[in-house]
Amino acid sequence: MSDRPATPLLDTIASPEDLKGLSAVELDQLAHELRAETISAVSETGGHLGAGLGVVELSVALHAVFDAPRDKIIWDVGHQSYPHKILTGRRDRIRSLRQAGGLSGFTKRDESPFDPFGAAHSSTSISAALGFAVARDLQGDTSQIGDVVAVIGDGAMSAGMAYEAINNAGHLGTRVFVILNDNGMSIAQPVGAMSRYLGGLYEGEQTEGRLFEDLGFAYHGPVDGHDMGALLQVLRDQQMHATGPVLIHVATKKGKGYAPAESARDKWHGVSKFNVATGEQSKAPSNAPSFTHVFAQSLIAEAARDDRICAVTAAMPDGTGLNLFAKDFPARTFDVGIAEQHAVTFSAALAAGGMKPFCAIYSTFLQRGFDQVVHDVALQGLPVRFAIDRAGLVGADGATHAGAFDIAYLSNLPGMVVMAASDEAELRHMVATAATYDEGPIAFRFPRGEGRGVELPEQGVPLEIGKGRILRHGADVALLSFGARLEEVLKAADMLTGQGITPTVADARFAKPLDRALILGLAATHKSLITIEEGAAGGFGAHVAHLLAEEGVFDRGLKFRSMMLPDAFIDQASPSAMYAEAALNAKHIVSKVLELV
Repeated sequence: MSDRPATPLLDTIASPEDLKGLSAVELDQLAHELRAETISAVSETGGHLGAGLGVVELSVALHAVFDAPRDKIIWDVGHQSYPHKILTGRRDRIRSLRQAGGLSGFTKRDESPFDPFGAAHSSTSISAALGFAVARDLQGDTSQIGDVVAVIGDGAMSAGMAYEAINNAGHLGTRVFVILNDNGMSIAQPVGAMSRYLGGLYEGEQTEGRLFEDLGFAYHGPVDGHDMGALLQVLRDQQMHATGPVLIHVATKKGKGYAPAESARDKWHGVSKFNVATGEQSKAPSNAPSFTHVFAQSLIAEAARDDRICAVTAAMPDGTGLNLFAKDFPARTFDVGIAEQHAVTFSAALAAGGMKPFCAIYSTFLQRGFDQVVHDVALQGLPVRFAIDRAGLVGADGATHAGAFDIAYLSNLPGMVVMAASDEAELRHMVATAATYDEGPIAFRFPRGEGRGVELPEQGVPLEIGKGRILRHGADVALLSFGARLEEVLKAADMLTGQGITPTVADARFAKPLDRALILGLAATHKSLITIEEGAAGGFGAHVAHLLAEEGVFDRGLKFRSMMLPDAFIDQASPSAMYAEAALNAKHIVSKVLELV
């Protein structure tokens, strides 16, 4: 406690109502204390920091002017909301941020009435704000819904959905406030023409707000997002006089007020626990390269041999490892911003034009481009290579970022090849497989975090499409793994051997096409077959069950079970704890075998 900052004014704030009587000078002092408290809290928990530091003054001003929770304040992306959480009765839990049983790292409806709409991905706030405003108008009642404010920033204005909502809001003409938090229009570094346009407004090089005015919004700004007096003036003025849609352009600096964040390339978008005095982050030493790093290095090696290979990411160059690829091949690297739909269709046309695009997107973010995967890639049979990072459960980011559904939503598509890497060596081979596969779309998934420490081949070798492998031969029980749970399957096999049961262990490698010979062979030579995957129902196990049913295997008495993620969203915790809740660790596999034998 002694290392925590002195916050005498913040200590008096139990809810936003306590801000209403404070002067501008006092609110500015409160912002200084709130920034210090945010830095202190995240130093203990890790999390998203840069964007939150940029909206400290804005958070204070919004709660001083508007009447939340009756007035709805929607943060987009939700990781900007840490200061908001401190001001809205959650300060006593802020050091549980992103921990098991603690506060979410994003806005969350069931966490607080001050979070009217959850936003852990992005670009949804204007649509949500318009929905609340129209619900208010249709009911003719402002007692439950007053003013509605969308705070959109940190790259969220680069996605098409934001413009769809602006188009609709400008047409409807209802009173709604959009705070455009212009902090570089990026997660990593500024990208896109809109970022350039907004920068021109701030520098006075453009006609002020003409784009937004023409779309039906009253435009105000740019406003210095760290000038409390200016923020209070524009917010109060617009709250008093607005009759229709209003866009307030607020310029903020990510990492504001904390030197290590301000000087970092990514402005400390996401950080581990750190020492406040030095800024040194306490990252655990790695015993093996991360899956993401292995993917990046493998792709670099393939691109050195094939100048048609290029890479596309949607605002996550560091997270996907494409920042490393960009150092060697800057002209073949494309960060399209938070725009997954565009990333997929852009990749499809790159493929149609003769290139070999690797579209590197987290599993949970690829969901946002699913229609494009179907209509623009699969339907046309275009050889887009989908590198799907963060497969399975991901830890502190929780349910919103879990890669639970890609096996199911990709394996259903005609012509799609779906692979999953069980370790980093397999990942290297799968990158090579994708690089040489031109018959249609192909996807490979891999988890977050460090690899298994296996020996890496110097060069990836393309796998035979639709062929798995047997790692251990046993009797009676066959364990058929798809993906990175293989390590736990092997642990389970060792535990079972100690109990006199020696299972066969196989790595499917492919969910589509299935290795029919491998699966039917296991079914024919074993009494029981269990599939294991880190994905939701409807994925690998479902496809295996369908194959076995159609081949009449169940008619002959095979005992079959599927182990997968439960039919529930699992809140943030450590990955191991999340997999324990999902019942997908070695001991759970052992229990499943013992139930059958």
